[in-house]
Amino acid sequence: MTRRGHGRARALAALALLLAWGGGMALLVRREFFQGRAQRLAEAAMRLNPGATFYAVEQSGTRIGFASTTIDTVANGIEVTDYFVADLPLAGRVHRASARSVVLLSRALALRTFDVQAEAAETPLRVVGRTEGDSVVIFAMDVPGQPADTQRVAVRGPVLVPTLAPLAVALGETPETGKTYRVPTFDPQQMQSRDVALRVTAESLFVVDDSAQFDTAAKVWTSALRDTVRAWHVEGESGGFDGWVDAQGRVVVARQAAGITIRRMAYELAFENWRIARDAAAAAGAGPARDIIEATAISAGVSLGASSFARLRVRLTGVPLAGYDLAGGSQLLRGDTLIVTRRTLAASSYSLATRASDFLARFRPELAAEPLLQSNDIAIVQKAIAIAGLERDARRVAEKLNRWVHDSLAKEVTFSVPNALQVLRTRRGDCNEHTQLYVALARAVGLPARVATGLAYVRGKFYYHAWPEVWLDDWVPVDPTFGQFPADAAHLRFVVGGLSRQAELLRLIGNLEIQTVDGGR
Repeated sequence: MTRRGHGRARALAALALLLAWGGGMALLVRREFFQGRAQRLAEAAMRLNPGATFYAVEQSGTRIGFASTTIDTVANGIEVTDYFVADLPLAGRVHRASARSVVLLSRALALRTFDVQAEAAETPLRVVGRTEGDSVVIFAMDVPGQPADTQRVAVRGPVLVPTLAPLAVALGETPETGKTYRVPTFDPQQMQSRDVALRVTAESLFVVDDSAQFDTAAKVWTSALRDTVRAWHVEGESGGFDGWVDAQGRVVVARQAAGITIRRMAYELAFENWRIARDAAAAAGAGPARDIIEATAISAGVSLGASSFARLRVRLTGVPLAGYDLAGGSQLLRGDTLIVTRRTLAASSYSLATRASDFLARFRPELAAEPLLQSNDIAIVQKAIAIAGLERDARRVAEKLNRWVHDSLAKEVTFSVPNALQVLRTRRGDCNEHTQLYVALARAVGLPARVATGLAYVRGKFYYHAWPEVWLDDWVPVDPTFGQFPADAAHLRFVVGGLSRQAELLRLIGNLEIQTVDGGR
């Protein structure tokens, strides 16, 4: 893989690991808590059936992992345990990723405690938390090598973990095709409440393998008993959940990030057959399944040759564009046509030494430290000051930071949650690591910066990519992964924000069509 290819690999890696499964994982990545009416949740809980459900994890038709959900009634409520493990093909290698969450709910399905653990080849991560009444969620994030980060998040009323929202829809009443269920939410990363819409788009019958028997001749498990279940297609209008749910609220089949699908079946078919196939492939020296990066690439419709565009105009179809951050800064949206222009930068109109109080208030979110973006850590502050030196012009400081991050980080595919402090220590990574460290360094010296995620053009296709935007009298994209200052027009920004916003890119996969109108250098 080329250096530019490495730079795009990380954008889907975190999503594939963190969004592939688990209610607890959604607490970590989206940090978005569904609020339901207490009475409706209590009624739904009365119809909740304890038990275990097992899933095969597939990617482009190839079995790559196993998942399960177990619901138990305990003395003080209802316990939901989600487990996910998969061998994810990325950049010519197979990366083992696993996640486990244990969530305790009240008898009315309101969140009480959660314990989430994720582990990949690079970095383990754990998040534990609890609610205080119906008004506060307290959680602590534990990453090796740094102090645990504890935060308090205000909520209004009892809250429900996001992946149980389809369950509440199914159990609350018989789902009705064409109906939209609006669930009030609070997103602490964005510090705002909003309604999340789950729409029932279809109803159908599915045949599910309920039990299995071992075929001694073929040496695999085969179906022994099948059951026909009625299910409804539930889809989040702003991305997120996309799957079929039965009358008990159990997922029958659901589509996830990077072409990953989970499919309900008997334990032996889901787990044992995956283990048998995995061992056989390893013995035969078979290569990995279709690479996640290529599986999610979108054709540009025409070859534009080498990158480094001053201007690019594309037509975006196949998905509703409302809710995406397509307009502003270097991007202009006219209907379904997006025009991106590379910025020409002169000296900045402000100095980092003379910022007014209204400036600091205006950009408070873009100057603040965040979990895994530790702009107030002494190591990051010292490094940022050393890079900036005596320079105070905002544009020149932004350029010096961009050059240092590009030159100092080895361009490697990494499979972990991006952590600015860890990146400073390891000095390696691809687009998310470069972006995370740059934003932390910029904020550490008082330069407003934020994370942008979207698509970048390479060799006839658009790939998922992340890059920083820095305030230089307007939001200007820069790219320390590619060493571009400012970034060229081949960067199509769709969302601004961390992994919680990047989840909204899921609804682009397999749906977005891009027609290139023109591009110039």
